[in-house]
Amino acid sequence: MHALARAELRFYAELNDHLPEEWRYKAIPKSFFVPGSIKDLIESCGVPHTEVELIVANGESVDFTYVVRDGDRIAVYPMFEALDVGPELLVRPAVLRDPKFVADVHLGKLAGYLRMLGFDALYENSLADSELARISADERRVLLTRDRGLLKRTMVTRGYWLRATDSRRQLAEVVARFDLARSIRPFSRCMACNGGLQAVAKEQVRERLPRRTAELHDRFQQCPQCGRVYWAGSHHRRMENWIRDLTAAGGEAGPASDRT
Repeated sequence: MHALARAELRFYAELNDHLPEEWRYKAIPKSFFVPGSIKDLIESCGVPHTEVELIVANGESVDFTYVVRDGDRIAVYPMFEALDVGPELLVRPAVLRDPKFVADVHLGKLAGYLRMLGFDALYENSLADSELARISADERRVLLTRDRGLLKRTMVTRGYWLRATDSRRQLAEVVARFDLARSIRPFSRCMACNGGLQAVAKEQVRERLPRRTAELHDRFQQCPQCGRVYWAGSHHRRMENWIRDLTAAGGEAGPASDRT
């Protein structure tokens, strides 16, 4: 019969958002008879492994396969997308510097906003959880979701649980969390299908334009994938103002309008 073993975990920074109030920002005692992996122990506390970037057991960095032992003191840290942490310490082989995203079926507006800022954000409202996990793994996309269970799938190695429920605040949260402000390339992607936009002459798209638009504007972009045409109308100018505020605030501001 196995003797009862004990270990102690402490979670840092925003990882505490996943914990019950009584466990936050303090050492958590855990007891067990059969040793298991540190990944399983972390997720048993409610923290998805996708949000963990560094694990330190008894002063030494370990990976998710580490088997927890009696007396272990374990510290768990969140992703360091905005910092340079030595690769010998991280639980993943490399930090993403040019992140791509895949959003779950409830985050269509967020995907559109990310595309507006120029980021590759895959979204289809028909994708099942298993497909989202596969796409995230195969294409090295950060999986964005409000579903902690989805992030606990072993296949998923990059993911983020959104704290906010409003799409405007979610966008500001993602920009701040992944340090994206300096990488914003606004109005370079199609908000409808994620394709890269290309400049196009007015005469090539005139028949698709409202008459007033054709009279007032000379510069247009078109998505080669879906054919949608874009121009700098009043909504464009509102978004420009919001992007300026968002960049200045480091991702803490919300857009003035929730329209996509």
